[in-house]
Amino acid sequence: MPSAGANKHQIDRLRPYDDGEEVWYVVVETPKGSHNKYQFDPALGGFILKGVLPEGMSFPYDFGFLPSTLGEDGDPLDVLVLSDEPSFCGCIVPARLIGVIEAEQTERDGSCQRNDRLVAVPVKARTLSDCRSVKDLNEQRLREIQDFFISYNRVRGKRFRILGIRGASKAERIAHSGASPCRKHLRKRQEASTNGAKKK
Repeated sequence: MPSAGANKHQIDRLRPYDDGEEVWYVVVETPKGSHNKYQFDPALGGFILKGVLPEGMSFPYDFGFLPSTLGEDGDPLDVLVLSDEPSFCGCIVPARLIGVIEAEQTERDGSCQRNDRLVAVPVKARTLSDCRSVKDLNEQRLREIQDFFISYNRVRGKRFRILGIRGASKAERIAHSGASPCRKHLRKRQEASTNGAKKK
């Protein structure tokens, strides 16, 4: 488990998965119910306000990322955590992945790229404690989640197109795949740091 004394500037170095506990660690950027969109900035070592949602619109659940992962868009893998109650910005939530919303995002300049959204449930969940797959969610809840991402991107001048919804096994593969390049990057950074110290 990540050290309880981990500072905010160390968040992007946390491991995403605990083999012993078999849980993923999600760093919450934007809490459930928030009208503000927050984002972790490694350069600043903290969370910054990235935007404000329109009146009447808020995040339906906690939204964050898997630390030490890399998605196709160059950012850590995004995760929507189906939380019972809002957590807080910077909270590390032990969770299990239950699926992924596969999607394509078209930017304002017309460029298009994959921007999947992993879906997770906190290990300590109450109402969804038995949920093991997105298939366990009722259609209404799943449709509302999809509609949120479509609307959220629309108000930012972007297009979010749903390609499909897959289960836990696909989500796990994406997460492990996203962690691989980050592990290599961290290893090289550690080696460079060690070599620099030796030269001194």
